Amino acid sequence: MNRHRRPIAALAAGAVLVIALSGCATSVASDAPDGASLGSLWPAPPEGEVMAQGTVMDVSGAVELCLGAIAESYPPQCSGIPLNGWSWDGVEGAESSEETTWGAYALQGTFDGEEFTVTQPPIMLALYDPMMAPDPTGGEPGEGEESELLEIQEALPDLLGDAYLGSYPDDGWLWVDVVWDDGTWQDAADDDYGPGVVIIRSALRSLDG
Repeated sequence: MNRHRRPIAALAAGAVLVIALSGCATSVASDAPDGASLGSLWPAPPEGEVMAQGTVMDVSGAVELCLGAIAESYPPQCSGIPLNGWSWDGVEGAESSEETTWGAYALQGTFDGEEFTVTQPPIMLALYDPMMAPDPTGGEPGEGEESELLEIQEALPDLLGDAYLGSYPDDGWLWVDVVWDDGTWQDAADDDYGPGVVIIRSALRSLDG
């Protein structure tokens, strides 16, 4: 099973949450097309290579790429996606403690929906200068009420599963970070909650534009 896909029962539960939210939040769309919801759609994996910025975590030889929060312990802890093609040989910027080795890097590779495969040498994040992404808000405030945004935020972990990295409300928008989105989830969020409420940001950036 896809690491980020959830069983049918979980999808059904997510759909129930969306319906419940639509009854509570005044700007949640009540006429969303069948199936066009965050709980029932899933983005297709990227066809080409992507860039990722995150923490490579190697615990006793099990290597993951963590794109979300890192626990402030020593050694740190996180939950990520399996990382293939990784070697610490010649890689700078790593730390080790007990059975754990970790470091923050920009990686180029492929993502099949479950695992990330490295295709180019990593770049230490401290030395990486990414291109700035355009502002999806156009400099305009969102249309969501704080209470509505918090309700949506509470439902997101169940709706998006392991692909959900985090979210926060700001200036009428709910900013949502996920592992990968090709626009499928952004369209679904617009259908479910109305445009001007939720912004979906993909941690993996396509190199194909």
